[in-house]
Amino acid sequence: MELDFERCYRAVDSRDQRFDGWFYTGVTSTGIYCRPSCPAITPKRQNVRFFPSAAAAQGVGLRACRRCRPDAAPGSPLWDVRADVVGRAMRLIADGVVDRDGVPGLASRLGYTERHLHRMLRAEMGAGPLALARAQRAQTARILIETTTLSMAEIAFAAGFGSVRQFNDTLREVYASAPSDLRTTRGAQQASTGAGTIALRLAYRPPLHAGALLDFFAVRALPGVDEVRDGTYHRGLRLPHGTGEVALTPAAGHVAATLRLTDVRDLAPAVARCRRLLDLDADPAAIDATLAADPALAPAVAAEPGIRVPRAVDGFEMAVRAIIGQQISLASAQKTLTRLLLSAPTTHDHVDHEVVATDSGVSGQQLHDQPGRAGGRRGRGTAGGLRGFLGAEELLALPDSGFGMPVGRRETLRGLARAVVDGSVDLAASVDRLEATRRLLALPGIGPWTANYLAMRAFGDPDILLGTDLAVRRGAAALGLTDNPTNLDRYAERWRPWRSYATMRLWRAA
Repeated sequence: MELDFERCYRAVDSRDQRFDGWFYTGVTSTGIYCRPSCPAITPKRQNVRFFPSAAAAQGVGLRACRRCRPDAAPGSPLWDVRADVVGRAMRLIADGVVDRDGVPGLASRLGYTERHLHRMLRAEMGAGPLALARAQRAQTARILIETTTLSMAEIAFAAGFGSVRQFNDTLREVYASAPSDLRTTRGAQQASTGAGTIALRLAYRPPLHAGALLDFFAVRALPGVDEVRDGTYHRGLRLPHGTGEVALTPAAGHVAATLRLTDVRDLAPAVARCRRLLDLDADPAAIDATLAADPALAPAVAAEPGIRVPRAVDGFEMAVRAIIGQQISLASAQKTLTRLLLSAPTTHDHVDHEVVATDSGVSGQQLHDQPGRAGGRRGRGTAGGLRGFLGAEELLALPDSGFGMPVGRRETLRGLARAVVDGSVDLAASVDRLEATRRLLALPGIGPWTANYLAMRAFGDPDILLGTDLAVRRGAAALGLTDNPTNLDRYAERWRPWRSYATMRLWRAA
């Protein structure tokens, strides 16, 4: 990836937070790399290099700045927009695929040879897949070291390192400190935060309209899966090594995330999925600027800046929600989904690891574990009461009586579940969006609205207009726009490449 020196240097000189995560500043005179908004004195031009990733900066021997914590910056919004191989690879690496399956597993998921994948990532990111995964492991390890009491060996394997020696060598290179020194630096915080959770700060680019996100989740909450309570969104998670729960509380400048995991190896995937769920890597300034150029949307953008697209932590869950929600009201869909969940066997998974950490290294507020749901309802959950949605295998095991819907819709769900189980349909955020949509449309009972809804929320496509959606049409009419789907689709060309965000605004206008 080519970075324009003058533009990058101006961003660093003005300490512009909007560019955090877009690139990293390497200072050759001090041997460190920083985020653009680092409060340190602006380095001289001759001592500066710019890198497209933290891994690229580490690759030339630079260490992370301890003041601005560049590894805790928001992710690049490019990976939200781009659906090419590099964008998909970055989403898979963030989800821990390299740690679980190695580079061969990553290449296989993307359909390319390891050599060609390495070449593409080097060209775009300045580092190969192993280096990119290594940078992520180092960040995860730092979180656990600085504010938990886990042993170094436990942290090494939880962060994805293959050995304690590899763990020690990597942290010395990245942070210029031994792991034990990092713990000594932040050791006083361990006692202050208490036990029972993993607490992190998830950075984002402001503004963030947190109320819109919480409103969206609140009316779609399902028993035993998720809920909004006291300004916090709680939900269960299905993760690679087990289950978990998260409580997400928007705060000034960050979202406080409180995690409970059955296996701490799932920390990095859980963080990646929570960031994706809240659309935290988006660039709201660019999105709002495009939409505000339309006089019909300008007042709404001015009144509610920073509207995000609520995405998904589980593609199969989103597909089931979309299929059940076809052509019926939201209230009816919620009743049917609740019946489906209550028909499934109840399980309670033991939480094996309970630790405390903070993504920034500084605990902004005390975050306590939230045991169970209001009123004592536990549902399908972990020891804390919430668990992820049904898996495809679980849905296939349900009797006909558990569905509570017309036969055709029931068989559509089963057909989708069979396709997910046999691998013919992939619903992960890292899929080839066009191919995934084509395969979905080939399944009986799935039409364009459902496929596009999944593209927007499960696959992360930022440019989807649900023009035939009744609420979208009502919202368009409320703003003085045409509610004819064909004409609305034509009008919406001016909103590219952010039509998913325009869809959210039309829903709110309705």
